[in-house]
Amino acid sequence: SILLKANIPIVEHMCNLGALPESGFKFFAVPAPVKGMGSFAVRAFALID
Repeated sequence: SILLKANIPIVEHMCNLGALPESGFKFFAVPAPVKGMGSFAVRAFALID
């Protein structure tokens, strides 16, 4: 996709996002150490300030 070619990651199929505040958190999507794959599952989490 155009976004991936521009090094912009895409994170889909997230749940429970309504539990996050509107601001005051940092989002992380940590991939497994696999090179050369166009898509891969990540461990997504947020740290609330």
